[in-house]
Amino acid sequence: MYVNCLKNNKFFTEHQDSKIPNIVEIALFIDQIKSSIWLFGIPSWLFGITDRSIAAFTDGYLSPIEIFQLFTASFFFVSWLYLKPEESFNSNDLDPSQYQEYLARTQANKLQLKKRHMISQEYILPFPYICQIYHLLNLKHLETVHRFSLNNLKILSISEFQITSAGGIITFQTILDSPANPLRIWRQPIVEVDLILHSPYTVELSIPVYNNKRIIVIFHAFPLNHSEHQLFIDIYSDLGWPKPLLQIILHFASCLTLFEDLPYLRALTEKNIDRLFNLSRTSNHESALLFKRFVELYGSSGEETKLLEGREDS
Repeated sequence: MYVNCLKNNKFFTEHQDSKIPNIVEIALFIDQIKSSIWLFGIPSWLFGITDRSIAAFTDGYLSPIEIFQLFTASFFFVSWLYLKPEESFNSNDLDPSQYQEYLARTQANKLQLKKRHMISQEYILPFPYICQIYHLLNLKHLETVHRFSLNNLKILSISEFQITSAGGIITFQTILDSPANPLRIWRQPIVEVDLILHSPYTVELSIPVYNNKRIIVIFHAFPLNHSEHQLFIDIYSDLGWPKPLLQIILHFASCLTLFEDLPYLRALTEKNIDRLFNLSRTSNHESALLFKRFVELYGSSGEETKLLEGREDS
């Protein structure tokens, strides 16, 4: 999912073709190292188990410590067998040119994604999952809930709304109307931001910055029960700033916005949650188009319970 959404934003595909030969060689070399280490480990563990067994049975008596050592060595040996490197795809499945292209692009995507991953945060919040989804998909909260952290950022207009099979994409213009707004460090005064609903649990916020670079925020919200949910936040960026400095800033910004969210989520919890799933009572305002799309897809009667049960089954 990440690969597709970042590709659509042209986030990490530039200059990819020119790196194909090197990436293929690196990928194959890494695969060989993994397999060699795993194969070398098998006789090593067998030698260790054999050595311990001979030492334990030499005196004809097994002490508790010796039994524990044998059990531990055997457990780690079985675990090592399960750590065999996966062979989900190899050169026998396609002709050499197709395999090299597939491998090169797959490895390039992984390398670029890892390189541009900045921070990850994880929280368990004492609010129903639907409150978090409503909060993430309602554009107005950017102007109200985050008035302080975004320094009175304003939404000018909705540029485009596109539905997808599992959600939708809304593009909207925002303006930094204050000359002292610190967000000017990151971006132009007026930019078009993308908010994407990928699934009932995943929302992406894509923010353009200077020189065609972006900051991508991926939110994963999973219901734990009817009154709690788990929130994962992953932030990616191709800004050329020093990564440690950028990570500190993004951690601080993420914590600040979450702190601002808490009173708002608490207030939503105190309302009738079921009405948020009711399509006839969902706001028709353009700022709520993406949440209305969510309700159309996942908001029938009792859908919150279905989402919860589906999450538990997975």
